[in-house]
Amino acid sequence: MAQGFSMNEYPDVDQVYKDLRKLISLPIRSIRKDAMDDIIHNYFDKKCSKSKAMITKASEYIPGGVQHNLSFNHPFPLVFTKASGAYLYDLDGNKYIDFLQAGGPTVLGSNPTSVRKKVIELLDTTGPVTGLFHEYEYKLAEKIVELVPSVEMFRMLGSGTEACMASIRVARLATKKKNIVKMGGAYHGWSDQLAYGLRIPGTRHFEANGVPKSIFKYTQEFYPNDLNALESVLKRNRFRGGTAAVLIEPVGPESGTRPLDRNFNKGVRELCDKYGALLIFDEVVTAFRIGLSGAQGYYGVTPDLTIFGKVVAGGYPSAGGLGGKKEYMKYVSAGLQTGTKKALIGGTMAANPLSSAAGYFTLCEMEKTGALEKSGRAGDRLTKGLQKLIKKYDLPFVAFNQGSICHLETVGTMLLDINIMKFWTIKKTISEAHKRKHAMEEMGAAYMSEGLVTLAGSRLYTSASDTDEVIDDALKRFDRVFQKVEGVA
Repeated sequence: MAQGFSMNEYPDVDQVYKDLRKLISLPIRSIRKDAMDDIIHNYFDKKCSKSKAMITKASEYIPGGVQHNLSFNHPFPLVFTKASGAYLYDLDGNKYIDFLQAGGPTVLGSNPTSVRKKVIELLDTTGPVTGLFHEYEYKLAEKIVELVPSVEMFRMLGSGTEACMASIRVARLATKKKNIVKMGGAYHGWSDQLAYGLRIPGTRHFEANGVPKSIFKYTQEFYPNDLNALESVLKRNRFRGGTAAVLIEPVGPESGTRPLDRNFNKGVRELCDKYGALLIFDEVVTAFRIGLSGAQGYYGVTPDLTIFGKVVAGGYPSAGGLGGKKEYMKYVSAGLQTGTKKALIGGTMAANPLSSAAGYFTLCEMEKTGALEKSGRAGDRLTKGLQKLIKKYDLPFVAFNQGSICHLETVGTMLLDINIMKFWTIKKTISEAHKRKHAMEEMGAAYMSEGLVTLAGSRLYTSASDTDEVIDDALKRFDRVFQKVEGVA
């Protein structure tokens, strides 16, 4: 494994797609009904009764009873009271192996002592926010510039969504062009212009409820792994305002759920240069999880702008930021000075002392302890173990990983295809997606009942806290879940 990276072996992308196509061609295989009924009655209703009672009360005041999109809610959300390293604990005292890791930011493991001590020291002095300059916003920016070669300057923001918004405003100012092209199926936050082509390529504005269609006049998508499709969009845009930027996740949409060919990013870089568009890497998940120099360091591709989130605040709030070359970053200069026309961005809590310090000390600790390599080895061990279990029970499931980002596809919901040219098939595809999503929820609930917390039942993030013993214990739990799948003797 290369130093500073979590990826040891690159997935066989062709084989992954072959396996995924087979998965979605087959009938759905989820947890048997009798087993699901038993899980809900004997685990959730009996062993999670305090969580159920609290969520019932919370539902009177909070839409859906929970605030976070990542909160697993089948049959109801659980209430967690403690996070430590590789483990989570709920209100009823149940213990879980944490493969959610807050959605990806805690590469060291949850609530690491070394970072927590520094944060407490800061709270005892500066407090969480002042609205004025402090040393850690400088130290964090300096550290990121030191680690990521393409970043000459860095500005911290309140979230990955805000950083994505800032990036497209900068691109338009820098190029004086209008269009933004994104990879279909990718999630770049929930701002109006980027709520396009979500989860499944080709969906365009279908999931952008509450956003007028006219907002997407200058937003387009292209199919993952298809450089010809990207070039077609770039060619068309020459006659309709030009392309300001191409925005991609370097491992593939939805954290690599649709993995990219090893050299795909280099092809995108070449097309951006050819058509005068900026290349923006959304490294909200991959920066400091795939590599200390980001996924861009792993692939050897230099983007013009990089979007940061998650790890940039070490699991603390206000995790977002934009980095890039000085000639572009001048458009996000802060303060009251005048001169360069500036992109409209802001945020009262952006670059607060708490988040900046947490991010700085997290990156230092990761660098010192080899956390990325450890998390990657755990991801490899988990994935290989899952592949053996899939073979053992002759299941059509697909497991693959990009270092510490692990995928366990049991229904392939996001691998379905929308063909806008065959509009009469769209309704059926969306209906199929809903069925598969429900089956995925049931699988996630089954994992939870065995003490395994995942992201939506299909993605798992490993951390440096995941020792061989933790992973082997997890695989025994996955084994028990797979025994309950329809068709397993």
